[in-house]
Amino acid sequence: MTPAAISLPDLASMEAFGASIASELRAGDVVALSGGLGAGKTTLARAIIAALGHRGEVPSPSFSIVEVYDPPSVRLRVVHADFYRLADPQEAEEIGLDDYRDGAVLIAEWPDHAGGFAQEPGCLSIALENADEGRLAIVAGGEAWHGRQPWR
Repeated sequence: MTPAAISLPDLASMEAFGASIASELRAGDVVALSGGLGAGKTTLARAIIAALGHRGEVPSPSFSIVEVYDPPSVRLRVVHADFYRLADPQEAEEIGLDDYRDGAVLIAEWPDHAGGFAQEPGCLSIALENADEGRLAIVAGGEAWHGRQPWR
């Protein structure tokens, strides 16, 4: 997929973008969120999880590294991971990431700290940047995302 630039001027647009992604998610997909501190990665992750049906708080997994949401509170199993604190990609294996991912969607913040996921066909890479008052999302999807771009 050719990368797309999506303007997200406010929280409502971030939530709508998250909902559009959630509507297309399938088990095995990865949503890889990159960007600097405060770029909106956790905000977008929360919007996706809420759009999948979760009601209630979505804590940042910065310290726990992994938070899991299971049906029926969500449409499909979601693993929300924040890899910021990993010093080596090997640590993702040590925490059992593959076991968590079985039959789930992975929302990965700081994916490069876990070795990255862009080579996976079901990876939707989203780089968030500060832009004026809001954010700019640069979106590129793997082969499995062809035809699943509701934000276009």
